Amino acid sequence: MPHIKVEKFDTQLIETLDDIVVFRAIVLNSDDELFAINYKNEEFLLHLKKTDNNYMIKYDKITRPLKVELLKEAISQIATRLNLKILSSNIQNKNPKGSISSKYLKKIKDFESINFSKKRVSIEVGFGSGKHILYQANQNRDKLYIGIEIHTPSAQQLLNQIDIQQLDNIWVVNYDARLLLEMIPSNILDEIFVHFPIPWDKKPHRRVISKSFLDESIRVLKVDGKLELRTDSNKYFWYSLDTFLSYPKIMVNIKKNEDLPVISKYEARWRRQEKDIYDVSVISQAISDDRDNIYDFSFKDISFNSELINTLPKETIIEDQFFIHFERTYTIKDNMLLVKCAFGSFDRPEHKYILIAKESRYLSSTPVSTLTNYKAHQKLQEYLDV
Repeated sequence: MPHIKVEKFDTQLIETLDDIVVFRAIVLNSDDELFAINYKNEEFLLHLKKTDNNYMIKYDKITRPLKVELLKEAISQIATRLNLKILSSNIQNKNPKGSISSKYLKKIKDFESINFSKKRVSIEVGFGSGKHILYQANQNRDKLYIGIEIHTPSAQQLLNQIDIQQLDNIWVVNYDARLLLEMIPSNILDEIFVHFPIPWDKKPHRRVISKSFLDESIRVLKVDGKLELRTDSNKYFWYSLDTFLSYPKIMVNIKKNEDLPVISKYEARWRRQEKDIYDVSVISQAISDDRDNIYDFSFKDISFNSELINTLPKETIIEDQFFIHFERTYTIKDNMLLVKCAFGSFDRPEHKYILIAKESRYLSSTPVSTLTNYKAHQKLQEYLDV
């Protein structure tokens, strides 16, 4: 991702770029700094890391925008306008494919109140190169396909292909599929495709397939809707089958080495190696209750108090359904603090910055509107109200 190394400079000069730099934040017990950037209507942070010999300005993972060009442009402006001496850089290269259209790029916040463009809707989790979702969208132009992918370059590649193939029935979401499912209305999806997920044999808690994922899948699928897992991993197959069969009442179909009309280059390689391919499908059989996901994530009556620097817990707070961990605190002039924290579900946590000021708020975006996140948010307010 974009970054530059520069000779040491007076970082207070950053604050003179007040048309794009909102504030400068300094982490306690360290020399590292963050710069809050507002550029082309996108809010994100840049991280300045100091070493004995030079400084590095790079992106912040939590707040990064999907459009990498925005990061490059913001870093370039800082370096140019402050006349910094660049020692190394990876922001000079131009995107050879041109700018990426964001017409079909959806943020997870959009799903708090969204009208689907087609009556029929399907989701693909982890679309990779996009070959399968592009095939499905071309074959079923009357159906909307929502592609979910946490790998940003893959999301950008699919957006390019949508433009090239002139498709109007694919949305791209660069986020965690497990959280997005909680935003989808009940009984609306025809299919959920999970093709060749990472097995995570050494970290099984990171697997997409889980009891909670199955619960959400059954809820959002129509009657006779299908959750389709396709995997080359024998361990993942048996793990998923056990997860599915543990459900109180369920219909499961199993196929082995089924030929699909379109396959990825990886599947082609596995077939040449004569690896087995497993398909496990779960069929929804009942109408699920509707869910109201409208929660208030504002910080009522929470404002700056210098005592917060010393009173925030250093240990992780564990509750029945969620956790909270305060990771770092940054000081900002004009009576403000920036708090970096992780919270929410144990298997799909949120990572956010909270700006403590006259009117406190989450920086860049509020948490995904789920009940678990809301409960964690309420607990957060208790610790911030001093």
